[in-house]
Amino acid sequence: MKPAFNRLTVPQLVFSGCMGILLQFAPSFPLDAQQQPSNSTDIQREAMQKLSFLAGRWTGPITVVRGPGEPLHLTQTENIEYKLDGLVLLIEGKSTGSDGKVLFQALATVSFDDATHAYRFRAYHDGHYVDTELTVLVTGFSWGFQSGPAHVVNTMHLTAKGEWQETTEVAMGEGPAHHSVDMLLQHQP
Repeated sequence: MKPAFNRLTVPQLVFSGCMGILLQFAPSFPLDAQQQPSNSTDIQREAMQKLSFLAGRWTGPITVVRGPGEPLHLTQTENIEYKLDGLVLLIEGKSTGSDGKVLFQALATVSFDDATHAYRFRAYHDGHYVDTELTVLVTGFSWGFQSGPAHVVNTMHLTAKGEWQETTEVAMGEGPAHHSVDMLLQHQP
C-alpha cells in the first residue's frame, strides 16, 4: 500500500502544508482579530480630552423638586477623574443635607466608542443604571433617557465664571418639561 500523500498533487501539498502552519497559529488569530488598531486608543483618548475641563472636585448648591411640596436644598459634590490612562472618565456624585447626611449618591463613567463615534454615559444609582449616549457641547454636555412615560434630559455647561451649571428637565408623555434639578458647582483647588 502506498502512502496517501503520494496521490496528492503539488498544489494540494502546498495547500495542506499552509493549512498545517495556519492551524499551529490558529489560537492566536482570534486574539489578533479582537485587538483594535493601534491608533484606536489614541482616537479615544483624544476624544476624551474634550471633557478635560470636568476633571477635579466640584461642590455647590443643588435644588431638587420632586412634585408638590417644598424643594430640597442640598450640597452637591462631584469628584471626577480620568482612569485607564485617559480612556474613561469616572464621576462620583453625592448630595448631602445640612446635617451632612448623604441623601443621594451615584457613580458614572464616560467613554468614547471610536467605532460609532459616540460618547457613552453609564450611571449607577440605588440599584438602577442608565446606559445612554452623551453629547459633548462646546463647554458642556447633555444626556437623556426614557423611563416609562418620563423623558429625562440633563444639560450641563460652564458659565462665564467657570461654574458647572446643570439642569434636569422631565417631561411626562406629551406634556411640557419642568425643571426637577438645578445645580451650580464651583471647581475646588
